[in-house]
This record gives sequence, structure tokens and C-alpha cells, in this order.
Amino acid sequence: MTEEKQAAANAENQGPTMSLQKIYTKDVSFEAPNAPHIFNEQGQPEIKLNMNQKVTKLDDNTYEVALTATVTCTVVEKTAYLVEVCTAGIFSMSNFSEQALHQTLGVYCPNVLFPYVRQQVSDMVMAGGFQPLMLQPVNFEQMYAQQMQQAQEQAASSTKQ
Repeated sequence: MTEEKQAAANAENQGPTMSLQKIYTKDVSFEAPNAPHIFNEQGQPEIKLNMNQKVTKLDDNTYEVALTATVTCTVVEKTAYLVEVCTAGIFSMSNFSEQALHQTLGVYCPNVLFPYVRQQVSDMVMAGGFQPLMLQPVNFEQMYAQQMQQAQEQAASSTKQ
């Protein structure tokens, strides 16, 4: 009986654990709608980046985190290229508090996936015949804080109505 109590005590004393099971490409797309004429356009390229993430609970302790980057490059108001990359990871997580779990899924996991997304975007842009594009680092902690603030504001405004 004391062995069972010891095992239960050990389980309670364990801190949060996480393991990365897999990283994979979920979706990729590249379009150069104005090629080949866009290669002759003179002007400064304008790059727009849109980042999105989605968390899907697979079972009690396993989550899929998908990070999507959409990059649009325009030259003289014409689309040079449009790249969309979605890279996902499967993360096993246990012994996390609800808040720590939510924050880890929203900040740490996208940080793990971002270098893979950045490399795929760069490779696709170069394969499309354009100048290399290296996405700048993204502050996922700031993005998470903004999302939490927006959610609080929405909750507060919905209770006032």
C-alpha cells in the first residue's frame, strides 16, 4: 500500500511536461499571377505578412498547433507573388495548469514552428524566381497578450449589453 501512496505522491509532485511528437507541412501554396511580366516591373516591392495559428485538441494531453503565414508581395500595385504556408506540430503536454497550458500553446508552440514556416516561405519565393525573402522574427508573446486583451474587451462589452 505504501508503494501505491508513493507513486501517487510522485505523480502529484511532477511538474509540467511537454514533448514534441512531430512537425509537418499541412498546406502550401505559391502563386505568381502576373509572371512573367512582373519581372520587368520597376519599383519597390511591398511585402504584407499575415500570421494565424490554430490549436486543435487531439486527446486529453495531445494538441495540434498549426501556424499559417500568408505573404503577399506587390510591385507597382500588381501582385508579384502570394505564398501561404501552414506548418503544424503535435505536442504532448501534461500537468499544466489551464492558464499555463493556454499560454504555452499560444506562445511557445508557435515559436517552435516559426523557423520551419520561415524556411518554407523563403524556399518557395526563391523557387518562384524572386529575390530571397527572410521573414523577420515574430513576437508571439506580444501577439498572445493582444489576443487576450481583445478577448477581455469583447467579454466586457458583451456583459454591458
